[in-house]
Amino acid sequence: MQTLDNRFSLWALAWPIFIEVLLQTMLGTVDTVMVSRISDDAVAVVGFANQLFNALNTLFMTVAGGAGILIAQKLGSKHREDARTIAIMAVTSSTAIGLLLSALLYTQPRAIARMLHLSDELLPLSDTYISYVGGGMFLAAMTAALSTAIRNTGNTRGPMYTGIFVNLLHIALNYALIFGAFGFPKWGLTGVTVSDNVCRFLSSAILLYMFLFSFERRIRWSEFRVFNLKLFKDVLRIGWPLGVNMSCWVFSQLAIYSFLAILGAKELAARTYMNTLESFCFMLGYAFALAVQIQIAHLYGASRIRDAYKAAYRALFIGLALVVANALLLFVLGRQLLGLFTSDSEILSMGVSLLGLNLLLQPGKMLNMALGNALNAVGDTRYIMYTSLASMGLIATGCSYWFGIHWGWGLIGIYACMIADEYARGILSLLRWRERKYLKRAEAAHACAGTGASFPV
Repeated sequence: MQTLDNRFSLWALAWPIFIEVLLQTMLGTVDTVMVSRISDDAVAVVGFANQLFNALNTLFMTVAGGAGILIAQKLGSKHREDARTIAIMAVTSSTAIGLLLSALLYTQPRAIARMLHLSDELLPLSDTYISYVGGGMFLAAMTAALSTAIRNTGNTRGPMYTGIFVNLLHIALNYALIFGAFGFPKWGLTGVTVSDNVCRFLSSAILLYMFLFSFERRIRWSEFRVFNLKLFKDVLRIGWPLGVNMSCWVFSQLAIYSFLAILGAKELAARTYMNTLESFCFMLGYAFALAVQIQIAHLYGASRIRDAYKAAYRALFIGLALVVANALLLFVLGRQLLGLFTSDSEILSMGVSLLGLNLLLQPGKMLNMALGNALNAVGDTRYIMYTSLASMGLIATGCSYWFGIHWGWGLIGIYACMIADEYARGILSLLRWRERKYLKRAEAAHACAGTGASFPV
């Protein structure tokens, strides 16, 4: 009877990812609280710029994401040297893309902000934030590739421990450099950018050291020149639809933020505050969705097809229970929590009006995350790409403009369209997973392989 390596059990994968995501979310919350002490305009700029950075992240996450899935599949099928080579290529390629993005953001912050319709009163702050934080984008690219590769070897604890250290340091540096504490200069928003880049550098250095020892053979510095065209094509085969899917989401969010910028700075700030609070609702669900992607990819590579199919539903049911409970808690405590960020009555009123809609949003988001990640894990990334192009283009972006701007429904109209998009993609992913197209193909290809063994959860 086959058993699954304990590193690839759902709970073993999920809890370190949850701790890492929790810390990142708490860091984002603390960042928002600290930046809000500068001004609501500063919060609006940070929220706007972060959507831009998320959009650009997809360029290097195309490689890193595809590589991560293949690493887990190759380890499951015992092709460990291929997994090692893929990981090395992912790090070097992602870092190279990050360097190009850093150069663009550092030299052209004003042009980029104007192109995305940022209001004139926010442009001076955006110059500082986009150029300095964007200039360190190559460090973010390296960190993403390293952590993705390490995590897909089954070692989710390493990135978690790194995240604990770096996030605590980031909070301390933010406090010191924003407010001039502990003898540091009082730099305001510039202090946030310095803190970001210092922590990115330390994170990439720690993860790089960890990465060198993540496979059976230690990775040598000279091996970062390794390039295998066949394996790189395999990465892109999975990765480019994954990248388009991610691009659809972040560009739709960027479009939505540009619509909010048209509505005004208060709407932009309200959405930024709500985005921070919403993160606490789905982070446990997200941890299980990411964990099950790693687990299913490993099982799929090992020809454990039935176990792979069942794993998606297990993660979905656990995730739904968690996100609904968290959304209810946020609904009860939302006004008090929003009060931590701002005292502006108009912003508070807009934020509170979204709390009820959030109860509808989170189950749809969990459905979409769990089954979308399951499909990605078996390589069915093109289907996710097609559904994302259609749903995000027509519903999340097109309808948001139509209802929110053209018909004047404002923030409520935009939020309702976001909910409709999540459910549309989630239901389509559920139907595709039940069809079992890629799983049936794998069963036919590995007819002689034994399946059906239970595995630890």
